[in-house]
Amino acid sequence: MCKRGGLFLAFPPLGWWPCAPLGLGLIVASLYGARPRRAAWLGYLGALVFLVPALAWVRTVGEDVWLMLVGVESLFYAAMAAAAALVFRLKWWPLWFAALWVAMEWLRGLVPIGGFPWARVAFSQGESVFTPYAALGGAPLVSFAVALCGSLLAYALVRPRTGLRRAAVLRRAAVPLALALAVPLLGLAVPRPGDEGRTVNVGIVQGSVPGRGLDIFGDEPAIVLKNHADGTRRIAQAVRDGKLPKPDIVVLPENSTDIDPYRDASAYRTIDESIKDVGVPTLVGAVVAIGDEHRATRSLVWDPVTGPGAHYDKQHLVPFGEYTPFKELVFALWDRAALVGRQSIPGDRPGDLRLGPVTIGAVNCYEVAYDDTVRGTVRAGGTPLVVQTNNATYALSNLPAQQLAMSQLRAVEHNRAVVTAATTGISAYVTPDGRVSWQTRELVADQTVVTVPVRTEQTIATRVGAVPEWALMVMAAAAVGVAVWRRRRDDRMGND
Repeated sequence: MCKRGGLFLAFPPLGWWPCAPLGLGLIVASLYGARPRRAAWLGYLGALVFLVPALAWVRTVGEDVWLMLVGVESLFYAAMAAAAALVFRLKWWPLWFAALWVAMEWLRGLVPIGGFPWARVAFSQGESVFTPYAALGGAPLVSFAVALCGSLLAYALVRPRTGLRRAAVLRRAAVPLALALAVPLLGLAVPRPGDEGRTVNVGIVQGSVPGRGLDIFGDEPAIVLKNHADGTRRIAQAVRDGKLPKPDIVVLPENSTDIDPYRDASAYRTIDESIKDVGVPTLVGAVVAIGDEHRATRSLVWDPVTGPGAHYDKQHLVPFGEYTPFKELVFALWDRAALVGRQSIPGDRPGDLRLGPVTIGAVNCYEVAYDDTVRGTVRAGGTPLVVQTNNATYALSNLPAQQLAMSQLRAVEHNRAVVTAATTGISAYVTPDGRVSWQTRELVADQTVVTVPVRTEQTIATRVGAVPEWALMVMAAAAVGVAVWRRRRDDRMGND
């Protein structure tokens, strides 16, 4: 089942994580021995088979957008496969292939138009034997470990056996197979910070929305705000009835109000009254106007006494969702681009926000896929991490589950509990060891109060940042450079 295109089976909602190293191993075996041009085609086709189902959630925006995105992203895999065909001629090529895979994922997350880091192999390992590597080198090291394990399995399969007896063949395969097994086992030795004994009670509200697809708010955006205000009041009533512990803070999702409370008195009053009812500082997800032409996706601290205060504006915006790249050209060619409406502008500071007794780390939806954004928020003092998200457009697709797996990996990477508040699901609480302790179903209104550990100790991954990723990319570049040099040398010698 874990054939070349079966890599996507490792990703949620299926989450069969062993398919990641097995699928990568079969990809390597299919590329081994191919010339660079043929390898590029094989890599492109293999990427199509993987990304078409893995990114199926994009279909909600449009079949054309989905296929265009897959087609562009597959080019990165084709380039990586062509380079892999060269490094397969070097000794210890499983190491160089795994480093190449990390370099490819890095480039995908950088270009074009801000990159698209979705479907990185690390994000299939939200809770697996490879997950502990996140605390040592973040998502890049997890991807490297999975790719190394898979390439070692392939090495055992494709290693030359001509003229060898069966016993010799088995002995030659035993070493790479043992090393492949050792890779995930060594992850268990990664040092992890311990509990610090401090906790905070966090209320989580999932209010749900009336619309579906691109029309997620239906004809009445005020209903979305009312749903989340009502969810906040239900927490307050449950506390009074003794059914829930009193929260220290409450978290609402991204877009819990699509009506600007700074400009609309009714929206302000609805939010303020519900927060006064629950009686604790609340993080509101609001879309607010910036001047007359722009807007911001904002995490807004709202105090029951003093009202709105500090805020964080989303830094990584969704292209064609929150802003339109190459506006003039895109608007001329594509009618649906107008659905973006007023263009969003990004924030320029990390999401550390004082909320009641803690400084939370605010992360907005799409941003959880970006290493630097999450790391910057943790380094600024954010704990616990709070992911406000609006997945209503993609409800019942594979996106909400994939995003939850990212939160699991981030929890381990940074030794932080992660609280996710979503409009329609999946809202969740992830412990610092990556375990989902509570989660909602999709398309229902729900709320609860969870007791969350407050961790301040940083992991090695948080402290060293992108250093492991850059080291692996230098390895990959050096391996390709040596392989190209040797190929040219051999060609010259052949001509002589």
